[in-house]
Amino acid sequence: MSVRTKLAAAFSLFTAALLVFVNIYPILVSRDMVIDAKRGALQSQGSVISSSLSALEVLTAESVERVVDLLDVAPVTRMLVTDQTGLILYDTDQDNSAVGRYGLLSEVAGALDGYAWFSCAYSHGDGAFTSRCATPVSSGGAITGAVYLYDYDRSQGDIIAGLQRNLLNMSALFGGAGLVIIFVLASTLTGRIKRLSAAMGVVRGGDYSSRVRVRGRDELAELSEEFNVLTGRLESTEEARRRFVSDASHELRTPLAAIRLLSDSIAQSDTMDGTTAREFARDIGSEADRLQRITEKLMSLTKLDSGVSVRQREPVDMKAVAERTLQLLQPLAAAQNVTILTDLEEGCVVLASADDMYQIIFNLAENGVKYNVPGGTVSLALGRRGDEAVLTVADTGIGIPEADLGHIFERFYRVDKARSRASGGCGLGLAIVHDAVTANGGAIRVDRREQGGTAFTVSFPLYTQKGGRRP
Repeated sequence: MSVRTKLAAAFSLFTAALLVFVNIYPILVSRDMVIDAKRGALQSQGSVISSSLSALEVLTAESVERVVDLLDVAPVTRMLVTDQTGLILYDTDQDNSAVGRYGLLSEVAGALDGYAWFSCAYSHGDGAFTSRCATPVSSGGAITGAVYLYDYDRSQGDIIAGLQRNLLNMSALFGGAGLVIIFVLASTLTGRIKRLSAAMGVVRGGDYSSRVRVRGRDELAELSEEFNVLTGRLESTEEARRRFVSDASHELRTPLAAIRLLSDSIAQSDTMDGTTAREFARDIGSEADRLQRITEKLMSLTKLDSGVSVRQREPVDMKAVAERTLQLLQPLAAAQNVTILTDLEEGCVVLASADDMYQIIFNLAENGVKYNVPGGTVSLALGRRGDEAVLTVADTGIGIPEADLGHIFERFYRVDKARSRASGGCGLGLAIVHDAVTANGGAIRVDRREQGGTAFTVSFPLYTQKGGRRP
């Protein structure tokens, strides 16, 4: 059974129950009100007649008729007055007068026993109220007779019947309209759910470009909006994954192809001299080193993506890491004819992974050296700025074009592809830096220098000696 059918059935049952209640409850209340009114009227009238007749020591037909004629009583369908034996002395029905006969009625018998009786019933057949009331007549402490009142009222029954017809007509009208509205609402609701489900099926099939049109401001609209946001992120992630796989395959294929070509040349040549073979072997070793660097950087990115480094965070002195890192880069700087200048302040302790901090400083400084000009400089400045430790790495190198600044932290992105490959770069260094900074709660910014070159600024919250960050 579909959701639409279930919703329509549930609302229909609720509507039907409500309409049944609306049709039954007012009728029952109205009937009870009429019965209560008749009880009060007949019992009051019976009491007035009984009290008037109690002044007579003996009830006779003539005396009863005189007393009743003097009373201003409300008209009823029929009124009987009997003596203490049940003999009818007075009857308002002149056509079918029962005077002189015994009133063999249970109500009269009860009244002669000293009890006041009342009963009222509603007849569904003719829609009339039938009321009976019997009141004892007593004189000097003895029962001298009984007053019996009978009332047959169709006017009140017609009013209730009319009310019931009106309620039925209104119920049919509103019930039909309610069913139409319920069906439309259920169709609209399930239609939106079906569209969302269909979009999920498309996404499950691998098409992350699917979106759901959002209408309204209800929970389904919020769910659809969240679905669109999720699919947008999945699409971006999938595009990044495909680009990453493509770029990684390309980067790994290049050194592997070179190794395969060189090794085949050595294996297939019978006349290759030793010098050429050694040169080919050195080239194979160089490509193998390049392949190792790529795989190591890929492993670093994998660790950052999995959050391994975050679980090993500890207080790290950025100055000590920077000094140790720059010692390793001095031979490369000397070979490139680049001077490394430092201005490192004490007390820049942050909560981070020591390996990640090494990767950050090493990659930024290495890029500053590699992509510099002969005779250029790389400046490292470390200091405290408020509650943050700020590291700036600036160079006087080739710089980064404005159009490339927004992409330099993407994996395998290179500004100058030919020069990057010539220097051994694979486009992963800055991606590693960005991910490491983010994973350790820091921020990184890149700016073009007016005098030429690039400046990277990295900031981390300072770590206090009490075991927590500064507020």
